[in-house]
Amino acid sequence: MERVGPDRIRNVAVIGHGGTGKTTLVESLLFEAGAIDRLGRVDDGNATTDYDPEEIRRKHSINLALAPLEWRGYKINLLDVPGYPDFIGEVASALRVVEGALLVVDGVSGVEVQTERGWTLLTRQGVRCIAVVNRLDRENSSFTKAVESLQSRFSATFLPIHLPIGAASTFSGIVDLLSMQAIVLEGDKKATVPIPPDLLDQARAWREKLVEVAAETDDALVEKYLESGELSPEEVMRGLRAAVLSGKAVPVVASSALRTIGSGPLLDAIVTLLPSPVEAGKVAAVRPDGGKEVLLSPGEDGPLTALVFKTMADPYVGKLSYFRVYTGVLHADSQVFNASKGKMERVGTLFFLRGKHQEPTNQVVAGDIGVVAKLAETGTGDTLTSKEDPLLLPSIEFPRPLLSMAVEPKSKADEDKMGTALHRLAEEDPTLHVHRDVEMKQTILSGMGEVHLEVVVERLKRKFGVDVSLSLPRVPYRETIKGTAKAQGRYVRQTGGRGQYGVCFIEVEPLPRGAGFEFVDKIFGAAIPNQFIPSVEKGVRKAMEEGVLAGYPIVDLRVILYDGKHHPVDSSDIAFQIAGSLALKEAVQQAGLVLLEPIMSMEVRVPDDLTGDVIGDLNARRGRILGMEPQGDGTTVVKALVPQAEVLRYSSDLRSLTGGRGSFEMAFSHYEEVPPHVAEKVIAEARRQKAEVEGGKG
Repeated sequence: MERVGPDRIRNVAVIGHGGTGKTTLVESLLFEAGAIDRLGRVDDGNATTDYDPEEIRRKHSINLALAPLEWRGYKINLLDVPGYPDFIGEVASALRVVEGALLVVDGVSGVEVQTERGWTLLTRQGVRCIAVVNRLDRENSSFTKAVESLQSRFSATFLPIHLPIGAASTFSGIVDLLSMQAIVLEGDKKATVPIPPDLLDQARAWREKLVEVAAETDDALVEKYLESGELSPEEVMRGLRAAVLSGKAVPVVASSALRTIGSGPLLDAIVTLLPSPVEAGKVAAVRPDGGKEVLLSPGEDGPLTALVFKTMADPYVGKLSYFRVYTGVLHADSQVFNASKGKMERVGTLFFLRGKHQEPTNQVVAGDIGVVAKLAETGTGDTLTSKEDPLLLPSIEFPRPLLSMAVEPKSKADEDKMGTALHRLAEEDPTLHVHRDVEMKQTILSGMGEVHLEVVVERLKRKFGVDVSLSLPRVPYRETIKGTAKAQGRYVRQTGGRGQYGVCFIEVEPLPRGAGFEFVDKIFGAAIPNQFIPSVEKGVRKAMEEGVLAGYPIVDLRVILYDGKHHPVDSSDIAFQIAGSLALKEAVQQAGLVLLEPIMSMEVRVPDDLTGDVIGDLNARRGRILGMEPQGDGTTVVKALVPQAEVLRYSSDLRSLTGGRGSFEMAFSHYEEVPPHVAEKVIAEARRQKAEVEGGKG
């Protein structure tokens, strides 16, 4: 691939709702540019950017994939990202390292849920975009209705620069409103022809709107337009580009990616209307030591700054790190400094990646995107720089996981390999979290949704040979007391030789919720020798950990040791431990045990018209609504406290309830007493599981 400077590079993410033909559009653009010599198809499993076996099986993207191409002396780095909501982390990665985007909408459906999320993310990042109305060869497709849906949903000026010729099965080409010519498909060839007479008036009307928007970007253009009523093609292009770069206008193009209609004009629009890395402005970085901000001009002359935005395990070459160079040049076979980790890294071979095809290169210049294999310390979000002049780029903001499941190995061999394999996958995917719940004795896998975790399970098996199953995680209930009580713990054994003797008297009383545990020593007169008092406490703590009611830890109580008996020969540490344990179990039962459950603080953001449905659903989950806050953008945030046991699958349930338009955040708040009718079921289930375990051991 021929080297070009930062001003002739376009980094473009291809985003939108799943099923709008994003991957097919990328394939079409690659084919149009001559980067591939055969047009692959997602349904046939041979599309360039859907090469993962799981993508081929599912027939939709699950990974961010690179697809660089050359067009009229420019290099365009296309980043094909998944449209399924479980893989929104891939969208966040892509939008962090691009200046431009193609927002793909379906010609039949128009704006859909993931179109909205993609638009929110790209506007937040300041990414400029072109809207692509794709699949206009389908029945019931409508370019006009798709444009209207964009205009009605988003606060921007969506401006067609193409008009379709024909519709559905007769869709055969486009009218280019910039050149005022038609480009039609004749057989397998494209031909430039005059605008069809039946579209001429419509084309002139839209062309007039283009000229008006272009004129508004510059006082001199406004003056000329008012005087003459027209601008030259160069002035229109200059003004329109200024409108796009400022975010005042979003060009809209017409396409059938499957038939490559509109692909050439779209490539032209990318290089003429979307910004280069140079036009994106200065790059903000900070010094790793003092945090002082430094503004860098994008270019090859500055210090090296490169951001790793994706990590992936390749079965043949090992770990691959996808990076974007912001300033300077990254050379192959060199040493760089990982400013995020404070460690040196050895850089081996560099290459450009198109799908899974690798093209080696000696260097990657400012503005460009490349890949390097086998970096030892570097992960997603890390900055590569020089040790002499270290700089740290802002990392990537990833969404927090929404669904947690317990992951269990199916065999001893799987158990031995599972931890390492999960760690490797979590390194690749920052939206995937893994931790060990020591209390519940479960490994917890957290991700963006059920499909996300299903894909992780498939990767564990395919890449690492680890077979696992997923189940809902156990809820960390607690037990506590409601009143006070006294009890004796007595452990006396005579076995012919030295016996065991320990007697203790304790009192238990409740503490405020969340206060934990207190042990108070009120022994007088050496009723229990000092060396055995810690033994009593140890036995009490052990009994608290094991629980009494349903096997869950006992919390929020004070234990007062006020009397006891000992034997000068037979008393021992173990005797008083057992006595303490027996006393605690007896006392808490007399004091009245109750079950506590974790309560989650939730903020659910939903469209205004669905607020009532969501509140009703939360109430049905034993939730307590704290309030509603209209956001002024057509959405409302519902705040609530809900038992954790009721929201273990809430990400899937909310998606179903709102058609994918709702989102939520959840965090632990506190513990509350479980209602008696619910507690009975929890206790019965806990005892059943315990009996099964003990039966298995027997």
